[in-house]
Amino acid sequence: MTEEQKAAFIFSQSVCAIAEIESMKALNKYREKRGETIAYCDDDFIAVIEKYGIGHNAVLSHLK
Repeated sequence: MTEEQKAAFIFSQSVCAIAEIESMKALNKYREKRGETIAYCDDDFIAVIEKYGIGHNAVLSHLK
């Protein structure tokens, strides 16, 4: 994979993570407005980073 392809892959994974996080935030806000407990906590948001392999070490490994 070229450097550009690696960067494009990491970028696409980041976009997927952002989309998932935004939907999680929206559900939390919806549930808050209804007086319900939130669906996602901090650990759930951090897990998305690992799920898409966009943490610091994962990205460095992928770029090598």
